Amino acid sequence: MDDSAEQLSVLDALARAREVNVTRIVQIGCDLPGARWAVAAAEAHDVIIAGVALHPNEAPRLAADGELDAALAEIESLVASSPRVRAVGETGLDYFRTGEDGLAAQHESFRAHIAMAKKHDKTLVIHDRDAHADVLAVLDEVGAPERTVMHCFSGHADFARACVERGFWLSYAGTVTFKNAQPVRDALAVTPMDRILVETDAPFLTPTPHRGKPNASYLVPTTVRAMAQVLDADLADLCAAIDANTDAAFGGTWG
Repeated sequence: MDDSAEQLSVLDALARAREVNVTRIVQIGCDLPGARWAVAAAEAHDVIIAGVALHPNEAPRLAADGELDAALAEIESLVASSPRVRAVGETGLDYFRTGEDGLAAQHESFRAHIAMAKKHDKTLVIHDRDAHADVLAVLDEVGAPERTVMHCFSGHADFARACVERGFWLSYAGTVTFKNAQPVRDALAVTPMDRILVETDAPFLTPTPHRGKPNASYLVPTTVRAMAQVLDADLADLCAAIDANTDAAFGGTWG
């Protein structure tokens, strides 16, 4: 993190988050440059921990260039490089952007990341888009790590129940505020309080009424308030639960 302008941008983002009591951040890097940056950010700032992986949509491109094995090896090196790296992710399956010709590479990459998380005792953060059944099938076959998080949960209530039965945490983003996302709200409604996390997926999925702006950590309270309404839960109780769940999901407190 040598670029002074970049560092100032990070400090500004952390300050804006702190103003709304967002005091801990999981920074995900899901390509090699992003993964390196996430580790550097976590090393530089106590409030940040890192997750590193190759996004499912990176895997087919790397495989086509003959670079997947080397990229996976570098990710594992980053996973092992620092206790500030608490997670392997986001990894998983994405059938929305990848055609049949890329699925084998996605599955190979997903299985490699699962093995990394288990070997190094890291949390597995899963990206699942239009692949609910296959994600669970792979995890059931090879065994999920002790700590598994469904990133930016996009499934329906039955899928939420299936994930909870397996002991996973479900992380909800600004999607819960979208008018057309009733299935996600239905999923949240059946998720036990001790399995709920919140995230931004920044800069995407900005919560209503802030659509059109880049998403960022300072907007998390908007999402949490919407979640409390769906759950008919006291806001303070939900915040306390999310705080405790974050500790449990990511291997203890930080910051």
